[in-house]
Amino acid sequence: MPLNPVVIVGAGPAGASLALLLARCGVPLVLIEASRQPARRFRGEALMPHGLAALDAMGLLPLPAAIPQRPLAGWRFLFDGRELFRLLEPLDGGDCQGCRLISQPALLSHLLNQLEALPKATVLRGQQVQALEWQGQRVVGVRLADGRRLAARLVVAADGRESRLRELAGLKLLAEGNPFDLLWFSLPQQGPSPLQGLFTTVVGAAGLCSLFDAADGTVQLGWLRNPNDQGSSSGWHERLGVQIPADLAGWWAGQEGALARPMPLQVRVGLAERWWQPGLLLLGDAAHPLSPVRAQGINLALRDAWVAAQVLLPLLLAQQPDETPALEQALTRIEALRRPEVSRLQHLQAEETARGRLLLEQPWLRRLLRAGAPLLGPMIASRWRHDQRELRQGVTPLPPAARCAGHDG
Repeated sequence: MPLNPVVIVGAGPAGASLALLLARCGVPLVLIEASRQPARRFRGEALMPHGLAALDAMGLLPLPAAIPQRPLAGWRFLFDGRELFRLLEPLDGGDCQGCRLISQPALLSHLLNQLEALPKATVLRGQQVQALEWQGQRVVGVRLADGRRLAARLVVAADGRESRLRELAGLKLLAEGNPFDLLWFSLPQQGPSPLQGLFTTVVGAAGLCSLFDAADGTVQLGWLRNPNDQGSSSGWHERLGVQIPADLAGWWAGQEGALARPMPLQVRVGLAERWWQPGLLLLGDAAHPLSPVRAQGINLALRDAWVAAQVLLPLLLAQQPDETPALEQALTRIEALRRPEVSRLQHLQAEETARGRLLLEQPWLRRLLRAGAPLLGPMIASRWRHDQRELRQGVTPLPPAARCAGHDG
């Protein structure tokens, strides 16, 4: 069983970027991805300033023009069809970075192409991990579905919110709040977008829906149905159309066919009770599945990867006869550095979700906001802008780059 110092399972933002950071510095590794292509029906694509900061630290900005991307123009909120407020990017003013939308599959393909060009990296696509290999209480490798065994000094589980490796390692996921269901639609778009580049949130009797111009030219729509809505799983176009504002009504009339096949998403939020076992580290959604509110998934995954790389590189590049205690200390430190920020942002997401649910369940409150929009709108906008600061800028600073033989970040 050949030894690979690091085996990373999952080629999403956390796994692919961590693999690239380690391999640039000459750490031998294998990246295992169950799918053959990074594209799938739903991948978050909003890069907040703290996610862009992580990409910048990795030396990956500016992104190549071949990756579909565009700046977000701003944010618009409506209640029962009437605008409450809109704010333009960048929310933080001055020379601060604004939110940017990118095609996540294209970004992942870019990372994997760079990784496959490095001599110390091996990428196995279309391979599934069947089991962890143990030596006593320590993880020492993985076994693939085809029977191959890969030994490793460290296994990184970056295999997503339903992480198989988290389950195999016996690391319990502690749920945060109650799961909820979303319906997700992708609407083709021809010509100028009626949204004007604004992330548009509409709250009304049918529920809460958010629309935005995706980087690939489509319009993406996520719909959280009103819990009091007992309607059947059809007639979506008509039910949402009741609360669509007048300036979007003409465009909406032509979208009925595109709303025929939504993708249902169950949103489950949680934190792993612990992010590591001896010889194994959880990163990204495997450690902390997130709500889609304010698009934290890709951003925190990139920040996880940066922090993990800076802590692990000095250890992985050193020649030590028995590194077990040092490796466990490193895994403890990674969790200690990342958990406070993740926990805080999950809390802020939960608060925003609770406010949305309150608006859905209390029609009188929506009517009040609608009637008082000219007076209340500016005050609510100011408060909302303030509440977004940590969700946009992060909570903890990124550590400086560790020096390595191959690349100085």
